[in-house]
Amino acid sequence: MANILLAEDDDSMRDFLAKALKRAGHEVTSCADGDEGLAAFEAGTPDFDLLLTDIVMPGIDGIELARRAAETAPSLKIMFITGFAAVALNPGSGAPTNAKVLSKPFHLRELVDEVARVTAA
Repeated sequence: MANILLAEDDDSMRDFLAKALKRAGHEVTSCADGDEGLAAFEAGTPDFDLLLTDIVMPGIDGIELARRAAETAPSLKIMFITGFAAVALNPGSGAPTNAKVLSKPFHLRELVDEVARVTAA
């Protein structure tokens, strides 16, 4: 299973997503915002297979977090969870071009299935 870095500023959403991913067998490191996510990523232990991040967060947003993480670890899979999919898909956003976008609202089964597809690719 995958080792996932989850960055989501909504406490209840973050807990909900982390629990679902852990039930599916993944290791999950949860962060409350982009700054915390970047610190966890830069700490480097453990190595992450997937960055699962919201886009709109205080401090460093999800796009900047993904951009910085992708520069350091080009093989890192990136998946945005957002209510603002058009922002992530905009070529001028700076988001890594190979990132997957899952638009809110989504069903937990959809998230778990998409994480499995992204990490298997």
